[in-house]
Amino acid sequence: MNIVVAITGASGAIYARQCIELLLADSQVHHIALILSRHARDVIAAEGVTLPESPRITEYANDDMWSSVASGSANWDAMIVVPASMGTAGRIASGVSQSLIERAADVMLKERRRLVLVVREAPYSLIHLRNLTTITEAGGIIIPASPSFYFEPHDIETLTMTVSTRAVELLGIPVTHRKWGK
Repeated sequence: MNIVVAITGASGAIYARQCIELLLADSQVHHIALILSRHARDVIAAEGVTLPESPRITEYANDDMWSSVASGSANWDAMIVVPASMGTAGRIASGVSQSLIERAADVMLKERRRLVLVVREAPYSLIHLRNLTTITEAGGIIIPASPSFYFEPHDIETLTMTVSTRAVELLGIPVTHRKWGK
């Protein structure tokens, strides 16, 4: 699989790091296209997160509308926006493609490929909810960055991993982890 990973300026860079690590750990993920929004680097630095490096990752500039990520005829199987700001979600919902992140998401929706948004906002306004509903109706999958406490996590890394594993699984990539129930 070839996966697009987009990181916006929303808080929660730990989710992006964990998702990339999980993708790199799976042998069926051949290539990762990494796109960062204008404010993503600032948030990543402020939160003290270091993103993984790998020859399987190619970073694309968010204004590079000539990249393969912007084309429906390219071989990108799925996309995750992690974390996804509500501004980015709103532009995706309205079909406004002013950046590569937005265009790549538009391509995923129009080509009926998986698009997962790990949204990071609280509380949601009515506008947010309508935009998230529109993305869902268009075929996208919304997962709030709301960690679960079922397994009594003892640190932030374990707590946030409950969201990251679910998000990667929603891309269609199995992840080995503890599951709730029998």
